[in-house]
Amino acid sequence: MGVKGLNQLIKEHSPQSFKEFQLKNLFGRKVAIDASMCLYQFLIAVRQSDGQQLTNEDGETTSHLLGLFYRTIRLVENNIKPVYVFDGKPPVLKGGELEKRLLKREEAQKQIDAIKDTGTVAEVMKFEKRLVRVSREQNDEAKKLLELMGIPYVEAPCEAEAQCAELARGGKVFAAASEDMDTLCYEPPYLLRHLTFAEARKMPIDQITYSEAIEGLGLTKDEFIDMCILLGCDYCETIKGVGPVTAFKLIKEHGSIDKIVEWVESNPEKTKYKIPENWPYDEARQLFKKPEVTRAQDVSLKWKEPNIDGLIEYMVQGKGFSEDRIRSGAEKLKKGLKSGIQGRLDGFFLVVPSNKPKDNKRKLDAKDTKAKRGKKK
Repeated sequence: MGVKGLNQLIKEHSPQSFKEFQLKNLFGRKVAIDASMCLYQFLIAVRQSDGQQLTNEDGETTSHLLGLFYRTIRLVENNIKPVYVFDGKPPVLKGGELEKRLLKREEAQKQIDAIKDTGTVAEVMKFEKRLVRVSREQNDEAKKLLELMGIPYVEAPCEAEAQCAELARGGKVFAAASEDMDTLCYEPPYLLRHLTFAEARKMPIDQITYSEAIEGLGLTKDEFIDMCILLGCDYCETIKGVGPVTAFKLIKEHGSIDKIVEWVESNPEKTKYKIPENWPYDEARQLFKKPEVTRAQDVSLKWKEPNIDGLIEYMVQGKGFSEDRIRSGAEKLKKGLKSGIQGRLDGFFLVVPSNKPKDNKRKLDAKDTKAKRGKKK
């Protein structure tokens, strides 16, 4: 779900932390990608002309595999090294959010049943997209495809966003890539959004610099996390009636959720806000501050030459894709990975500010030397 309204708040109060650019501008970078979010996008976007998901002759959905295959090739062709991070077990606190999503899917199915004979294709598709979820089997299929492509992946012990951020903080990759804004609560140096969107959507890639974002907001790390919880995260509900503007204002005035709760409860006549019963905001806070992750230093990332024969067997013979297209894509991947990643200039040069006093001193020393030489003559 992410954090409601956070993107707009940062854009408004910390515009310098945002950069927009094209895929080619990321050349030479290693990036950790939230795999589940990525696969979900492909299941939503990669469809046939009639709006249905791609399937093979056996009726198995293959949209996620086609999207993953070609988007990964596109990244490698742009001299970007992707590593995909898969979710582990969800935190106990996330159970409520998962239950809400299940209820929404059930409601969407009821809507489809009600209009399937009278509704338009667009109306039915609208509700069908709400039924989409990434299954365990689809995750396993994606992992197998990545292995054959020579692309590394990491299985997070818990939340993929937290693991992506850990890899970025630990220097294994340049940035974490996810559409969920709550990734910023885990302190990645940089968050990339829209990285796995199709070029047809013509969406520029957003890069958000964490340090500049919280500096522009005028918040500490702890205050930022508390504000995100107030805005609404996957772990607990919010204070009813508190939107993005109010959440930001309350954190600026009080500094923490604890003090906001104390203020609301001690001034019932002055505020319309009501604190949720048994509100586990501190547990949510700890999940952001101390997430369950594999330490970056314990993760080894290796990009290998693709197994073309294996790809043909899996994607063509097993999943029904065109051999010519898969073979052509595999060759592009092989070429991109074999050529290696071109280094970035900012990785080779250290910019040191000039020291004018020393320069002037050198000039004076030179004049003195000439003068001394003149005297000797």
